[in-house]
Amino acid sequence: MTATLDLVRHTLIETLELQHPPEDLTADTPLFGALPELDSFGVVALVTALEERFQITIDDDEFGADLFETVGSLTEFVDAKLTA
Repeated sequence: MTATLDLVRHTLIETLELQHPPEDLTADTPLFGALPELDSFGVVALVTALEERFQITIDDDEFGADLFETVGSLTEFVDAKLTA
């Protein structure tokens, strides 16, 4: 999960233009509701960036608050998509 976590953190920072160093975003860092940058437009931009970076497809029915709950939940989702 570490390699995926690093890539997810960098994708979050780049896409949402966060002013956090990657190490500040741990698996327990809350996302949706905690980061003002992760609004509805931010979610769309982030999903697009994740799809491009990891060569995955995220279907509309996979969107939910639990997916964007924490950096860890997002990373676990990406890992599951990569192994599917």
